[in-house]
Amino acid sequence: MVDTKRLVLDVLKPHDPGIREFATETARCDGVDGVNAALVETDREVQNVKITVEGEAIDSDDVEATVEDLGGTIHSIDEVVAGDVVVEESATPQDA
Repeated sequence: MVDTKRLVLDVLKPHDPGIREFATETARCDGVDGVNAALVETDREVQNVKITVEGEAIDSDDVEATVEDLGGTIHSIDEVVAGDVVVEESATPQDA
């Protein structure tokens, strides 16, 4: 099995719990070494948060269950890095 090393998630969450609790609870998931949670947009009822999860062997099912347990919904998985090494995205002519 190939290990997942990074997940970037677009998450819709209620205002409570806050972004700090979302990050710390996600950081407790199996295989997670660190989490970055950034508020993208907020309105009266919900917040859109970009969550970046990194580790040597992320348990994506555990991450998804934690997000759902906190009342969040994963809108999309925007990036996945898997394999023996972390491969960073390269710029291409289409990016200009």
